[in-house]
Amino acid sequence: MALKSRHILGLKEIEKEEIELIFDTAESFKEILSRPIKKVPTLRGKSIVNLFYEPSTRTRTSFEIAAKILSADTSSIAVSTSSVVKGESLKDTVKTLKALGCDLLVIRHFSSGAPYFVSKIINCPVINAGDGCHEHPTQGLLDLFTIKEKKGNLSGLKVVIVGDILHSRVARSDIWGLNKLGAKVRICGPRTMIPQGVERLGVEVYSDLSKAISKVDVIIMLRLQLERQKGGLFPTLKEYSSFFGLNKENLKLAKEDVLVMHPGPINRGVEIRPEVADGLRSVIEEQVTNGLAIRMSLLYLLLGGKEDKGA
Repeated sequence: MALKSRHILGLKEIEKEEIELIFDTAESFKEILSRPIKKVPTLRGKSIVNLFYEPSTRTRTSFEIAAKILSADTSSIAVSTSSVVKGESLKDTVKTLKALGCDLLVIRHFSSGAPYFVSKIINCPVINAGDGCHEHPTQGLLDLFTIKEKKGNLSGLKVVIVGDILHSRVARSDIWGLNKLGAKVRICGPRTMIPQGVERLGVEVYSDLSKAISKVDVIIMLRLQLERQKGGLFPTLKEYSSFFGLNKENLKLAKEDVLVMHPGPINRGVEIRPEVADGLRSVIEEQVTNGLAIRMSLLYLLLGGKEDKGA
């Protein structure tokens, strides 16, 4: 079975069966990550380019490592030292990369919709590594994969996403994916950080954290994206933390076996207390490892890797 999609641009477009295929493939790749020598020849000869217009640690590094484990050639473009600073357009940049032999392009861009634009002008698969406040599909996939791995199934699970929903591309991808896999989704945050009409996406909206996390199976905490905010959305960080921060006390309101998740980077002491982020219910580090497996899966499926991927 193969992906119907040529690109990974958003979870809104991906079908449930494709998500399940990505998970099955990622599961087989996790075995490779446990080996002493983490290297297979699956994508030997393929060229993968990471083009990031915004800072990144986890996503960019995991794409680089995933490609290297699969034996692909990788190039990472630092926009600050590229011709972009000379005024080169996005269109000309990606056309140049294709002319240099790019077989798959991973792009993060500050403008919502940029990966969709790129997919129309470059004749190779494109993976959206985050576009503005729109979507972050690979983060969404690794979140879903982590929940499935821990809970066995997502159908019927109560999942709450807490924080800066308005500016979060992770929240949007998680919402699309969770709904497709049958989870019941809640969102919670200050009213100033809840998008108007978000109920149409099939979520319940809360402004009281205690009620939002009551008896839930999974809590996904979001980072306050101060770099995207114009100010005036909340009085102070201390007040935000007191009303919407996850700590040992309010965590008791959730189910005893609740999973605590965060896409990173974490603002410790703001949206989540250190003892919770590092606690027994936290799967934050496992999310990072699963992100590597998910990205290996996508590279393999989009580039038509050989069947001996586990060799």
